[in-house]
Amino acid sequence: MKALLITFVLFLQFTLHAQVSGCTDPLSNNYNPQATVNNGTCSYGPSSVAPVSSVNLPDAVNETSGLVKWEERLLTHNDNTDLKLYSLDSISGAVLQTFTVAGTSNTDWEEIAQDGQHIYIGDFGNNGNGNRTNLRIIRVSKEELLSGDLQANSIHFSYSNQINFTATGGNNTDFDCEAFIVSNDSIYLFTKQWVSKKTSVYALPKTPGTHIAQFKTTYDVSGLITGATYMEDKKLVVLTGYSTLLQPFFYLLYDFSGHSFFSGNKRKISMSSMGFHQVEGIATSNGLDYFVSNEHFVRVPLVNVSQKLHKFDLRPYLQEYLENLPLMTSHNDIRNRIRVYPNPAGDHLYIEIEPSLVGIQYSFIDMNGRNAQSGTLNSERNRLDIGRLRSGVHVIRVSDFPDYSYRLVKRD
Repeated sequence: MKALLITFVLFLQFTLHAQVSGCTDPLSNNYNPQATVNNGTCSYGPSSVAPVSSVNLPDAVNETSGLVKWEERLLTHNDNTDLKLYSLDSISGAVLQTFTVAGTSNTDWEEIAQDGQHIYIGDFGNNGNGNRTNLRIIRVSKEELLSGDLQANSIHFSYSNQINFTATGGNNTDFDCEAFIVSNDSIYLFTKQWVSKKTSVYALPKTPGTHIAQFKTTYDVSGLITGATYMEDKKLVVLTGYSTLLQPFFYLLYDFSGHSFFSGNKRKISMSSMGFHQVEGIATSNGLDYFVSNEHFVRVPLVNVSQKLHKFDLRPYLQEYLENLPLMTSHNDIRNRIRVYPNPAGDHLYIEIEPSLVGIQYSFIDMNGRNAQSGTLNSERNRLDIGRLRSGVHVIRVSDFPDYSYRLVKRD
């Protein structure tokens, strides 16, 4: 019993010592290189990014309102009565193919999302009077969509905290929605709040039927959210939207806990050279390159912005985060037993391990697959001299845990 108590105390001491809460993003203003737990406090200065390319879209999709990257396809749709999905060429913007979603209707399609088996279409635009009672998400099998023999199902929902359905008038409600994402087991809505300029997150099952969308949280984005794309395995959500003056922006959410999307890093980036672009759709397949579409917007006589497809490179903001994600983890989650900091690193690196791991071997593998440095972790807190490592990305591996790999960025 005494030995068991001592072991527990040592484990507790290691856990308390290893967990340091703070800002873990090196790109932030308040990065803490000692932090191992992201507490969501990272702050950032103003940033803007210009599109790599922009092309006009055909008149057939002049009200493009959602976008998804499905294999080599870019799919979009209109937010009027049109029942078609349009497959776009990602370079020219030309319509390559159309798919008719038969057996349903289009009251106000505002977003499109996907999982491995299905396409989901958000028929939940609610800016007219804020009092729709027929909100839904249409679910279509990808296999049936390609074959042309499809049966659309509907996921009907209402908001858990909407009790007043009095007509508000146009663009005067906080119960409008134009963005959602699909996880392994749920759908998450991001509302477009015309009054507060915030967004609220609601969760509901992704199975057909009638459900209550459960309120989760609200966050002040100082704008109107119109689109979302999600990489669940990388804990990355990127929202798009625009200000009341139609200045479009990205909102990056990453390194969050579970499905608490606003618990991690939150960074707003303006889209430069795109004034009066009513951005509506956003899609990515790698977390670095993003496609964004905007509707045709006219305010005569001064403003006439045609519908377009834009491509953005967000590597300066997300590449370091994505590269430093652990490559593989064991079922016992070895990450919680090994702490590596700082990352990126200069000439010295610290590796802290729990007492039971003292004596394990480590190695640094460069991008050519060569063993660049190796040794033994002889204590719970190990200070390593890595000054001889070349700058760039290295993979740290340890003995006894072949499934564990950790990306380290070495800087001069």
